[in-house]
Amino acid sequence: MNILAPPRARLSIEVVHDLVCPWCYLGLRRLIRTLQGRPDIAYDLIWRPFLLNPDMPRGGMPRTDYVVRKFGGEERARRLYASIADIGRAEGILFRFERIRRTPSSVDAHRLVRFAALQGRGTEMVEALFSAHFTDGRDIGDWQVLIAVAGSCGLDAMAAHAFLHSDAEIDAIHAENLRAHRLGINGVPCFVVSGRHAIAGAQEPEVMERLLDVAVVECEEQG
Repeated sequence: MNILAPPRARLSIEVVHDLVCPWCYLGLRRLIRTLQGRPDIAYDLIWRPFLLNPDMPRGGMPRTDYVVRKFGGEERARRLYASIADIGRAEGILFRFERIRRTPSSVDAHRLVRFAALQGRGTEMVEALFSAHFTDGRDIGDWQVLIAVAGSCGLDAMAAHAFLHSDAEIDAIHAENLRAHRLGINGVPCFVVSGRHAIAGAQEPEVMERLLDVAVVECEEQG
């Protein structure tokens, strides 16, 4: 095998996600694992925002209030989170739901991803925000937390501060969320490959790989 051979195809992979969704974190890890096993594929990851809680106040809400509203009670939430934590361990993710004290609005975190993506660090920022929220229990709706995460990703903290204190990308986040719903995307994660092939859910790598194979064949046929 010639390891210097050029990739067969370059695919665009849109990842429709919300940064407060644990299944999206799992989906990201599985996608990356799949892509790491396919050196024949070149790809561009495009991060598309989705708002699971579009009516969440910008300041978020206490976690206990949120789980009662969403799950009907803390006991049901604990059972669900324990199941997700078990799945996460297999992917190298340490979910620590008990550390989360507030459920944030994800609008500003999505804005920060767009800010990072302009500097070629969108994927790194998404991973860092997921880790900050689900492992460290940090409030990713808090601008000081977001600025610190930006700095940890090698971005200019002062520039991130100025960006977050502006209204930049707020309308774009809401427009993208509306676009996703109009396309029939009602849950996340959702992966759209080459603008044509979509699959929803935190799929196992084998399922993702089959989708990629279809897209690669189509790309090669189109020359």
